[in-house]
Amino acid sequence: MVFSSAVFLLLFLPTVLLVYYAVPERVRNPVLVGFSLIFYGWGEPVYILLMLFSTVFDYGNGLMLEWLDRRGKPEKRRWVLLLSLVGNLGMLGFFKYADFLVSSVNAVAGQVFDLPGIALPIGISFYTFQTLSYTIDVYRREIKAQHSILDFGMYICMFPQLIAGPIVKYRDIQGQLRHRQLDSGRVCAGIFRFALGLGKKVLLANTFGAVWDEISAEQGNAAITAMIGAAAYMLQIYFDFSGYSDMAIGIGKMLGFDFLENFDYPYESKSVTEFWRRWHISLGSWFREYLYIPLGGNRKGLLRQMLNLLIVWGLTGLWHGAGWHFVVWGLYFFVLLAAEKLFLLGKLKKAPAAIGHIYTLAAVLVSWVIFACDDLGAAGRYLLSMLGANGFADAASVYYLRENLLIMAVGCLLSVSFVRRLVLRKINSLSGQAMRFGIKAAVCGVIYIVSLLAVIGSSYNPFLYFRF
Repeated sequence: MVFSSAVFLLLFLPTVLLVYYAVPERVRNPVLVGFSLIFYGWGEPVYILLMLFSTVFDYGNGLMLEWLDRRGKPEKRRWVLLLSLVGNLGMLGFFKYADFLVSSVNAVAGQVFDLPGIALPIGISFYTFQTLSYTIDVYRREIKAQHSILDFGMYICMFPQLIAGPIVKYRDIQGQLRHRQLDSGRVCAGIFRFALGLGKKVLLANTFGAVWDEISAEQGNAAITAMIGAAAYMLQIYFDFSGYSDMAIGIGKMLGFDFLENFDYPYESKSVTEFWRRWHISLGSWFREYLYIPLGGNRKGLLRQMLNLLIVWGLTGLWHGAGWHFVVWGLYFFVLLAAEKLFLLGKLKKAPAAIGHIYTLAAVLVSWVIFACDDLGAAGRYLLSMLGANGFADAASVYYLRENLLIMAVGCLLSVSFVRRLVLRKINSLSGQAMRFGIKAAVCGVIYIVSLLAVIGSSYNPFLYFRF
């Protein structure tokens, strides 16, 4: 089940909210766990067992770390941490990368092994990182172990952020697991945020995705056509992912939770370094806190820093999917970030801001072509098309420009913060709180209704996170 489906919008979410608000506070956690399991099991019920195993496994690891502290055996705590790392990463590696590993071996040595054909459990990368962060934080004594299996299970299984993030650290919501503030202002803010996210996904991301699918399926595109396709995918993945994060944060607010932001207008960035501080913030924070800094960060000299960056970005690429194009995508960003740290960032800071924006957008545009094309050869051919290998423009270029110029202009405007600031300034200038609330409610209501009609009336509703 996904947020942008009719069954979720018309049946599941209204039912959850009605039951959740109707029951006493003491039973809201069991209700939320139950609905979350239904949500996850809707499409693949067998993998509920995998998620429950991960939950019980790290719940037990947290208690064991606490017990060893009480018994005065801190030297044995590292073995519990190692058990958690091996268990979680082993499970992630088996289910996500077994086919990739076997196919890579076969590509080098010939057809030696049959592919295992293991289906990828949706969201396994997200909830595995959440359980790992909990165990590591307990090991570091930054948080106390959770003694309620129900509360811990809710943290892992909670449906708003279960299958596509943001990656929520236990310490950021530990107080909210037991006591949550529910009031009309918070609920309304959540509804507004959810509606805006739904509009991003259904009205914008799906539109841009259709353009990319059509253009990328063609061979020998002229440069203008290829650029339109790449720009469409660039806008699709932003509105899709940030829209999903907005919906998750909005549902969280409706349920009394405050999740941290996951996107901060990344296409406004003036460097790739800044871009990755604004894009998928929860993932960047996770790798920085639990891998880059423990490896030594930038504290052990330049060569060690470059090695740490290489490891982090190689694994970041693999985290996104089991394919060599994801590895290349991660290493591509390693090269750019290493260059910025070595010499480029200082030059960008001295240059006009427009230079930094153009450089960053061009670099990110290329990266999304690598990311989107499952075959590296296809990615290379597409990039050559963007450079004019098949000519600069043709009749198809004119057609795609005419058909998509307006919606792409709207997408570009909505991908930066200027429009949001302008709209909020206009709304806040209105006299009377009721008037301001009414304008926001009307705008979000229209977006929600139009998005719902689009969901019902269209069969095109791609889900980009199935491979994460």
